[in-house]
Amino acid sequence: MSKIEEARDIINEIDDEIVKLYDRRMACAKLIGQEKAKGNNIVVDGNREKNIINRVTKSVNPEIMVYTKQLFNALFDTSKAYQTQFMHLSSNVSELIKKVLLEGRENFPSSANVACQGVEGAFSSIAAERLFALSDITYFRNFEGVFNAIEKGLCEFGILPIENSTVGSVNSVYDLMREHKFYIVKSIKLPVQHSLLAKKGVRFSDIREIVSHEHAINQCSELIKKIKNVKVTVCENTAVAAQLVAQSDRKDIAAISSKECASIYGLSIIESNVQTNTNNYTRFICISKTLKLYPFANKISIMVNLPHSPGSLNKMLSKFSTLGLNLTKLESRPLPNSDFEFAFYFDFEGDIAKPDVLNLIAELDNDSERFDFLGSYQEVM
Repeated sequence: MSKIEEARDIINEIDDEIVKLYDRRMACAKLIGQEKAKGNNIVVDGNREKNIINRVTKSVNPEIMVYTKQLFNALFDTSKAYQTQFMHLSSNVSELIKKVLLEGRENFPSSANVACQGVEGAFSSIAAERLFALSDITYFRNFEGVFNAIEKGLCEFGILPIENSTVGSVNSVYDLMREHKFYIVKSIKLPVQHSLLAKKGVRFSDIREIVSHEHAINQCSELIKKIKNVKVTVCENTAVAAQLVAQSDRKDIAAISSKECASIYGLSIIESNVQTNTNNYTRFICISKTLKLYPFANKISIMVNLPHSPGSLNKMLSKFSTLGLNLTKLESRPLPNSDFEFAFYFDFEGDIAKPDVLNLIAELDNDSERFDFLGSYQEVM
């Protein structure tokens, strides 16, 4: 038998002993959780955890002190997750969610007045038409206008792009999410196919300037490389780009926009499917002023400020891991007027009606410097 095999046999014996001790430890954690539930006590006792770490690391080889700390942090995480099964944590956010759940879930509406950024033919409006059978759309110049329309009650729902599969997150929307109060009620992944549009009679070789939104320009980088010495002009929306070309007197300007905009603004399609990545889609969120929980909601979005200290993000991630919740997106944005501090946005799969998920929401709400529950919703294609 090799030395490695001998060592592994010893490890197997040790593992068997560890499991027995872990079982005893978790039985004690359960008892503590049940007692805390009677007194409505918090799950986390930071001072006790720190004292345990200090005590156990004194008796180990200095080479493994850091690893011992990591091991016990994992023990703390699983113990706390187990304890919450026997507790009913409460916070302002979790109580609001419970109230909405008790009122019952209505079906997602088939018609609504909707706020979109841009003009007719914008991809946001296409997303709105996919989500609602009948949509009365009001257009706003920028994303902030959409948020304001929801907050002021001018429109019941708003549609906003949140990320693109080719160029990533729409950072301007993420930054605005910190400044406005809203809830996500549904989302949609919309396949995005761009076309090169120009006035009738314009040929590919005539084009000297292309106008479009910066994300569309980035998504069509290979097309732009094909046109030598072309000027690229950024505007606020792909549909606005098509409108600008239609209103221009020039015969050497084209827009990267949707094929729908060709018929809306009387333009010709010079070239179709000009996006570099054929599997190109944009994810749009549908927002509302009030919290609404519709059937089939299986995705949850939150926003949390984390302290600028070692391990803070790892501790946050462990809360999802120990509960078996699948994180589907993690986005960080710097906090204004701060030194290296960030707001973190999490999307994860989960049923908001489950007690362990509600406990997690309550725990984060109570323990975080700032916590925003952004919604529980269904994502469709």
